[in-house]
Amino acid sequence: MTITSSKDARVSLEDLITSSNRVSAVIESVRSTMLAPDARKKAPTFTTSQVAAVCGLEKAAIDYRIKKGDLPTGQMDDGRRRKFSLSDTRVWAQAYRSKSLRPNNAEAITIAVANFKGGVTKTTTAVTLAQGLSLRGHKVLVIDTDPQGSMTTLFGLLPDVDVSDEKTILGLCYGSELAVDYAISPTYWSGIDIVPANLALYSAEFALPSRQKTEPNFEFWNVLNNGIDVARTNYDVIILDTSPSLSYLTINALLASDGLIMPLPPSTLDFTSSGQFWNLFNDLAANLLTNRGKSKSFDFVDVLLARVDSNDSSSSVVREWITAAYANMVLPVEIPKTSLTASASAEFGTVYDTEPSSINSRTYRRAYDAYERVVELVEGQIQTAWKRQIGA
Repeated sequence: MTITSSKDARVSLEDLITSSNRVSAVIESVRSTMLAPDARKKAPTFTTSQVAAVCGLEKAAIDYRIKKGDLPTGQMDDGRRRKFSLSDTRVWAQAYRSKSLRPNNAEAITIAVANFKGGVTKTTTAVTLAQGLSLRGHKVLVIDTDPQGSMTTLFGLLPDVDVSDEKTILGLCYGSELAVDYAISPTYWSGIDIVPANLALYSAEFALPSRQKTEPNFEFWNVLNNGIDVARTNYDVIILDTSPSLSYLTINALLASDGLIMPLPPSTLDFTSSGQFWNLFNDLAANLLTNRGKSKSFDFVDVLLARVDSNDSSSSVVREWITAAYANMVLPVEIPKTSLTASASAEFGTVYDTEPSSINSRTYRRAYDAYERVVELVEGQIQTAWKRQIGA
């Protein structure tokens, strides 16, 4: 059979531009439907039981403290249930978890979430970790180093609409700014600030090597590390989301970090890709640091099993490979593949943004408890890193 194509079937650049404009219009329409009327997300509210869980208290203890009136008392909803705002919940957490927060003479712990491959829940992990740590009373800065701006989008900002080039880390890359503070903006989530991203960040892949050639003593891999020095004294945790490649910006994120987290689905392709990622990173680190008489160490490196399908028999074999390869780097928790994580992402959110009553309770608890455990484990590593900083 002969297949013929007509001239009209060809796609021109003008057609692609028209299509791109339609995509942008649809995205804006979806966002206006999913998000708040002012095109910004709204933070969730929390029940008395949820606040008690965050603080490690019994519900009766919360009720008792409310009667004292020295902490936020929340508001009663139409169903006569007490609800606490995110800001109120953080105040409670800071009051009851003061020993778990950053010591006065310690600096922020910087964590990069990275993987060579896309679609491994890298951005979701970064945002969920930031939200979970914030709920526990920490002040968090998130920096989106991926030009696609997926983290930016999860915080309710459209990269090509809401984010100007001047509000990204591009100023650091070009050398017009020395500290990232110029680009920091608040988010809808109390306790989390953001340095967003947009497509203009792709130009950093040309700017950084160009400066390396023309500026004496310039170290392209230290631009972000130096740029967050001030922020390290103003925040408890800094979380860097990276692109699915070992780009100049990803190298900056990795070498600026105290800890690394790699979300890794238990599939053969994802596992083999992770090995390629580390091989390439080690080669680059040798060229940039070791061969110059310098070194780099991390307080922790975590491999997080993500998108684990309990019904996929082949994944159990790959999990064994991952455990054998990464040993004690593998976190003792798995993020299950559930309808909740898919629906939350479709609505520009995470498990922490999801109203529990909107989904099957068992599905919600599986996903929520898994992410809570991840936050708990990472927070413990952060606290150990702080002790190491102050020599405790």
